[in-house]
Amino acid sequence: MPNAIETVDVNVPVTVAYNQWTQFEEFPKFLSFVESITQVNDTLTEWKVKIGGVEREFEAQITEQHPDERVAWNSTGGQVDHGGVVTFHKLAENETRVTVQLDWEAAGLMEKVGAALGVDNHAIKKDLANFKEFIEAKGTADGGWRGDVQA
Repeated sequence: MPNAIETVDVNVPVTVAYNQWTQFEEFPKFLSFVESITQVNDTLTEWKVKIGGVEREFEAQITEQHPDERVAWNSTGGQVDHGGVVTFHKLAENETRVTVQLDWEAAGLMEKVGAALGVDNHAIKKDLANFKEFIEAKGTADGGWRGDVQA
């Protein structure tokens, strides 16, 4: 199962970075492969993505969430099998390290070749740079869900 770990430091307080990350329906503004996300309830989201020109849909279930610390998820149905975690680390009053770890099942030949060549790591790194630009330009989050989901 391919995996990727990428990190970005953003110049906003940890609460701002975390709160923005919990606004899943806003992801298309900074994640290049995400077409749309619908928040079904506090822990279930429906995703539409376009990867390598191929559109896919799936659901993702939040499996663990702790304010200002982490959000973990697994796909629960659809055309993409993956799981991951994003963690938030306070570096300074206005600086936060955001780390994404993503594990997925490469479904077809193109996905397997892409994984072998590190294309996925590059895409995640680029999207984290997009998140950095997005949240630093705003300086505040569009909202935030501060609930706690125990693993």
